[in-house]
Amino acid sequence: MPELRRTLSDYLQVARAVRCEPDQIVITAGTQQAVDLAIRVLLEPGDEAWVEDPGYPMTRAALLAADVRARAVPVDGQGLDVTAGRRAAPKARVAFVTPSNQYPLGMVLSMPRRLELLAWARAAGAWIVEDDFDSEFRYAGRPLASLQGLDDGERVIYTGTFNKVLFPGLRIGFAVVPRPLLRAFVTARYLADRHPPSLTQAVPAEFMSQGHFTAHLRRMRQLYRDQRDRLALELERRADADVALDVPDHGMHIVAYLRHGRPDVAVERAAATRDVVVRAISPLYTVAPPRSGLLLGFTGFAPDTIAPAVARLAASFGDIGRRGEVRLASRARRSVKAEP
Repeated sequence: MPELRRTLSDYLQVARAVRCEPDQIVITAGTQQAVDLAIRVLLEPGDEAWVEDPGYPMTRAALLAADVRARAVPVDGQGLDVTAGRRAAPKARVAFVTPSNQYPLGMVLSMPRRLELLAWARAAGAWIVEDDFDSEFRYAGRPLASLQGLDDGERVIYTGTFNKVLFPGLRIGFAVVPRPLLRAFVTARYLADRHPPSLTQAVPAEFMSQGHFTAHLRRMRQLYRDQRDRLALELERRADADVALDVPDHGMHIVAYLRHGRPDVAVERAAATRDVVVRAISPLYTVAPPRSGLLLGFTGFAPDTIAPAVARLAASFGDIGRRGEVRLASRARRSVKAEP
């Protein structure tokens, strides 16, 4: 839909420093479809691609389904370790990264690493797929500029989504595609889904053009910041002896690292018996030594449910036996989802 591409192009240039024109935007059903299109266009069976370790499991699964060798590249406090990536897979054709909010750990790719990654892509003739899944939710200062905005060699495919900033049922995402790849991406999109729904595209186009989108983001940032602070406070009050928190200034979840060697998968199961849904992070590691921790979402449910959910989560720590087995806990009356 031309109106959505024009409005989106104007927004991305101002808010995310993305270099694009409306005709470079390919509308998708979300970031997962954008990743799928990138795999179809850029990779052949047997090719290698970098993925973050730990990282988003659906990206790795999509690569494996296409018979692409997903090479796990560790992350540290500065984000993706580009030097380690060169050692692990020097012939990789694509790097899949979450530079503004690394999933799941939340660090931001540092400027030296961004420049190093772009330099690698130019020298190797490789591509970078930038997954910018929730960058609008930054609670201190302005949203970070995109990696794509630093790219003067047209090596970055920038992907984003409305499914988190508006609502999941909308099912609209996008990819900003370098011109040398544009025809191939448009063709792949056409073959995958010849007639994407124009009615749902009209909703965000009108919402943005009338100025409602930026006001909506301001309201949601305030709401989510308050919910983040409430969740952190309740965890410190009720579970400080059991978890060490990494409270981010962006995103939609907190990482709670487990103390005392508790296995996060066992805690995930124990919390579920008390009707609290959390996600263990250790299964998201591939090669790097896994840490034991939980992803705790703070968006998408009423603020007054946070304290009861944390109380049940804290109680679930006592349900873990010495060997990591889960003792049966009585089920709570209410179900609260605490997963991002």
